[in-house]
Amino acid sequence: MRGWGKLIITEFKLYLREPTAAFFTLAFPLMMLFLFGSIYGNKPTPLFGGYGTVDVSVPAYTAMIIGSVSLLGIPVVIATFREKGILRRFRATPLRPQAILVSRIVVDFGMSLLGMALLVIAGKAVYNLRFEGNIFYVALAFALSALSFFSAGFLIASLAPTTRVAQTVGMVLFYPMLFLSGAAIPLEILPENIRRISNLLPLTYVVKLLKGMWFGESWGKHLVETAILAGILIVSTAISSRVFRWE
Repeated sequence: MRGWGKLIITEFKLYLREPTAAFFTLAFPLMMLFLFGSIYGNKPTPLFGGYGTVDVSVPAYTAMIIGSVSLLGIPVVIATFREKGILRRFRATPLRPQAILVSRIVVDFGMSLLGMALLVIAGKAVYNLRFEGNIFYVALAFALSALSFFSAGFLIASLAPTTRVAQTVGMVLFYPMLFLSGAAIPLEILPENIRRISNLLPLTYVVKLLKGMWFGESWGKHLVETAILAGILIVSTAISSRVFRWE
């Protein structure tokens, strides 16, 4: 247990020393928040159902964080560890192989949660961010969304033969979703044809679920989002467990 704790602490330090990962998890969402907050403010508007731009942006940017950690971070880190033989050396330690992968999930989950916390603090302090949901339900939606996308990240890492391929696949999947799912640009202001396309993108369901829970909607209104994200989690985990390679 002590060895696993030390591994988690080391993983946290390595994460913070990686400028790209730390930037997209902690800094970039805040930059987006302040940029659009300074342009539009947070005045309630009928376009967003009586909420302001910052109100709808915080849960959406949380989805952005989850997507970037899952698709830009996890596949590259795991593929790099495999390519450099680090996974093989880890497997030779007294720690169980599963504990090594779980430690990575704990770190990514913690950093995603920290990124969301910074958004909430900044939104509340500067723009009087509104929250009308149940904290427990929001936490549950966050956990389901994060674990679902993390499993997809591990699936990419399991199938990608090299770090370069893992990085390319992650970017090809993430960036279209970033701009078409409502994570960066609210779905309410996108054309109808783009909104139809967004229904094909998994990150859209993270945005919808987090926003719904943030504004106090019931789980019954988000059964589709819950089912899709749970399905991604189950299928990706099942496939990853069969095809994951340590070397």
